[in-house]
Amino acid sequence: MFTDLISAHPGLFYGLIAILAFFMVLLTIPSIIFTSRKYNLYDRNDLHRKNHDLSISRLGGLAIVASFTISILLFSAMINFNEANFLTVSCIILSALGLKDDVYGTNTSTKFILQLMVATILVFFGGFRLSSLYGVLNINDMNLLWGGIFSIVLIIFLNNAFNLIDGIDGLAASIGILASLCFGIAFAMADQIPYAFIGFSLAGAIAGFLKHNWFPAKIFMGDTGALIIGLTTAALAIKFIEINKFTGDNQPTFYSAPAIAVSILIVPIFDSLRVFTVRILNRKSPFLGDRDHIHHRLERLGLKPNQIVAITSVLNILIILATVMLQHMGNFLLIALLISICIVFNSLLTWRLSRLKR
Repeated sequence: MFTDLISAHPGLFYGLIAILAFFMVLLTIPSIIFTSRKYNLYDRNDLHRKNHDLSISRLGGLAIVASFTISILLFSAMINFNEANFLTVSCIILSALGLKDDVYGTNTSTKFILQLMVATILVFFGGFRLSSLYGVLNINDMNLLWGGIFSIVLIIFLNNAFNLIDGIDGLAASIGILASLCFGIAFAMADQIPYAFIGFSLAGAIAGFLKHNWFPAKIFMGDTGALIIGLTTAALAIKFIEINKFTGDNQPTFYSAPAIAVSILIVPIFDSLRVFTVRILNRKSPFLGDRDHIHHRLERLGLKPNQIVAITSVLNILIILATVMLQHMGNFLLIALLISICIVFNSLLTWRLSRLKR
């Protein structure tokens, strides 16, 4: 009965799942803030990369993951969507890692091992695996092994990419909402109801958190929230590419799906690749934290966090719209265009910062 009802009115259920996730987080956050104050659970790590002076809890991600998993379990039970179980298990494992890191800290090897375990579960048991790159990097069809390895690397990369942009109030949350909402809409247009549910529920959960994370922030999402957003958007990106794979039997809703997925996640992708490259060129560890991210550089121009979030989000939206409008150009040209836009933006930012130093 529920399956027929959802199929007949999917838009109604997309709204319901987003609203449910939104209010669960919105109403839970004050209790987390109260508990953090009572037990002195504050962000005291990596202060050289933070901008706040007050004691602020890092446990906001708990509300995001709890709301997201509850919403997914509720609606997946209605439509018998088994793949959601693997995503839910992966989120629970990763949230436990994030929680420990937010409260006590975690060494790099433990983080990597657990992220590898979670990515393996998603790829080989949950079916979130790329089978082709459509000629990107001169790679077309990939077998189970190579497709699985590439997908695992991609998931781990995006896990940490969202963690890296969580440096100012509201940025990771805003980009997370934009990414999950775009994937939700894309899956809805393709009549992929289960994956649309995932996108809209995550967007709703993060939106509820953003109400308390907007500048000046009352709470942070911490590793718990950032890792879950990175994991889920990576899984959605993989499914988006696979569902829109062009074959003789399948007419995709979107062409150049890899390029569109990159455009949706361009902010964490470009920022991470840029800082990793700069650190390696400077003979530093790529995993060593610093204050050289795009948002830190914009901050040095005198912009406030809400202004940085607005500029970054608008730029991301424009890039997504342009990529969708030009989707028939093909993946190679579109990804080259995306890289060029990012390089030009970074070059202008570097030029402006050099002018300020004079």
